Amino acid sequence: MTTRSLDHNVIIDQQQRAWNIGALRLVTILLVIGLCIHYVGLFDGERLADGGPAILLLLSEMFPPDFQNARSWLKPLIDTLAMSVAGTALAVVLSVPLAFLAARNTTPHPAIYQAARGALNGLRSIPELILGIIFVAAVGFGALPGVLALGLHSVGMIGKFFAEAIEHADEAPIEAARAAGATPIQVLLHGVIPQVLPQMADISIYRWEYNFRASTVMGMVGAGGIGFELMGSLRIMQYQEVSAILLVILLMVTLVDAFSSTLRKRFK
Repeated sequence: MTTRSLDHNVIIDQQQRAWNIGALRLVTILLVIGLCIHYVGLFDGERLADGGPAILLLLSEMFPPDFQNARSWLKPLIDTLAMSVAGTALAVVLSVPLAFLAARNTTPHPAIYQAARGALNGLRSIPELILGIIFVAAVGFGALPGVLALGLHSVGMIGKFFAEAIEHADEAPIEAARAAGATPIQVLLHGVIPQVLPQMADISIYRWEYNFRASTVMGMVGAGGIGFELMGSLRIMQYQEVSAILLVILLMVTLVDAFSSTLRKRFK
């Protein structure tokens, strides 16, 4: 057997082994997903079928939508929009320094890197609703606890994405800045930030979209906004008013998505 045929057989064996490993991983993932679906009862067809009539009854009680109090929803909508903008701005401001500390190529020390990553993981692991409850207890009702909750929770996600963008920055401009005798701050300003700024802007806009949706829920824990009006209608079982508020929220989400798409195109 020639050397070429031996090499060919080795390559085939390697490819077959890689395919077998990939197939085993896929089967394992599907098995885990199937077990989770069974555990939560998603395969319980009888229970799902029993819930169908209840959902249809609830939907019938929600129509036609009642817009009688629509004028009183204007301020809560403005509160929700302001909450999402302020929360995102707070998150971006806090995320930028944390991202540089949490990126391997810009952190001053491995210990600081681990601490920054731990802080981002911690902030990301606490749901904004829990933070909202904590801040409502701390500073009272209104939009302020919603802004603080959305901002701090968003730091965990925005900071992570910022750090990953920084780690993927091209090293050539960074090395050129260092070779020219630039200080560490100048290296960041001229070698790193110009490369990652479009990505940072894109991530911030996406997060603003998410925060607007999340801010509608924050009202349910007393953090103001249109969610507070929605929760009030639910408590007194005014389902026609609930459907009207949901339609207003849907309209606002659509407008926010369209505006954010326009902003992203400008940053490309």
